[in-house]
Amino acid sequence: MPSNGLLRRLTESPADAAILLDVDGVLAPIVELPEDAAVPDATRAELERLVGRYGLVACVSGRTSTDAARLVAVDGIRYVGTHGLELEPEAGDWRERLHTFTNTIEWPLKEDKGLTVAFHYRTVEDGDAAEAFLADVAERARAYGLVALFGRKVLELRPPIHADKGTAVCRLLEETRLARALYAGDDTTDIDAFRGLAGAGLEVVVRVAVVSPEAPPGLESDADVVVPGPEAFRDEILRSL
Repeated sequence: MPSNGLLRRLTESPADAAILLDVDGVLAPIVELPEDAAVPDATRAELERLVGRYGLVACVSGRTSTDAARLVAVDGIRYVGTHGLELEPEAGDWRERLHTFTNTIEWPLKEDKGLTVAFHYRTVEDGDAAEAFLADVAERARAYGLVALFGRKVLELRPPIHADKGTAVCRLLEETRLARALYAGDDTTDIDAFRGLAGAGLEVVVRVAVVSPEAPPGLESDADVVVPGPEAFRDEILRSL
């Protein structure tokens, strides 16, 4: 497997390495409704093994940290939510303004994460019409001062705070003083984590793209290893660590 050489540099000294993971699309297969997502027992067993082996195992999710912890349900993992915004105290100052805007938008599947609000359209019958409507929402949100970001069948609105998965993983590594890390992700926000690690001056960086037909441009090109979906990630990557 092409990843063996890179992974070996982590496994030879696991106490000095961090395993950093997105949740949806990496540990839990993508489903139509976010609340229906589930981490397979076989994946959870691998995570439990890694917690006792590596210097840090963390989940960096678009979900809130509470929701990510509920879904993954493995003790000893560090959970960071809302793409790292939870680590930024000033993000809370935008909470009221964010909800003042999003409360004016009628949408069948609106997910309020406190510091961000997501508009899902995977289950909408007319996908083209949904994208056109949400493109207009995104334009108005930006004019209102918010950040609008499209992901896998979702538009997410959030405060204009310099915080993303890249800043989050770098902060985790600074806190733990670890110089080796693997990050795995499947969506647009995970490219921020890939690029954050690439510029962090670490001894070893392994960036894993968990791809699907919905993978965003740049995910594969910024990755060191590419696997086709959560099951392959578990079997080819997690079990090798």
